[in-house]
Amino acid sequence: MDAPHDAILTFEYDDQRRARVVERSLRPEVEPLADARSQATLGHENTTLTVRIEADDLVALRAALNTWCSLVDTAETVADAAERDDA
Repeated sequence: MDAPHDAILTFEYDDQRRARVVERSLRPEVEPLADARSQATLGHENTTLTVRIEADDLVALRAALNTWCSLVDTAETVADAAERDDA
């Protein structure tokens, strides 16, 4: 998708493991959330998670940004809970 609007979200973590866990938690959401107006890709390098969103219009971009920020927040909350359980 080569859309006219895009945004890149970056999230920094304390270690590579945490970035990988959050990225893997989000991976299953990429395809189901793609639609005719927006699409997202995920990546992580070292301690950084990147979400790139492309959209046909600003309304779709805003909606996708809200969705992905919420998904990242949820993945981080679950990872926190899992780490507490492991301790």
